[in-house]
Amino acid sequence: MPRSVNHVASRTRRKKILKLTRGYFGCRRNVWTVAKNTWEKGLTYAYRDRKDKKGNMRAIWIQRINAAARMHDLSYSKLMGLIHKSGIEINRKVLADLALNNPQAFAAVVEKVKNA
Repeated sequence: MPRSVNHVASRTRRKKILKLTRGYFGCRRNVWTVAKNTWEKGLTYAYRDRKDKKGNMRAIWIQRINAAARMHDLSYSKLMGLIHKSGIEINRKVLADLALNNPQAFAAVVEKVKNA
């Protein structure tokens, strides 16, 4: 009796991975073992970089807050210290958005903190 192998399932599984690697350079797109390894490595990079993206965004927010704070004769660290001391519950994301899109509101926050 001949050996029975499920070629339909294995071909479908390979085609699924090869479809995901479309657009890769050279044999990374069409050689099965290279494409599979590249795709798996890409998944680990995606997981890692989703975590890094959060840190990068926080760094951007801090730079924006610092630039806006220096227009009001404060450094970032002094501004954040005064905000925490005055008990204002505002996070860096919102503060950076105010500094960029609504400078009057940011100035009001700075004045409130300076007078407190």
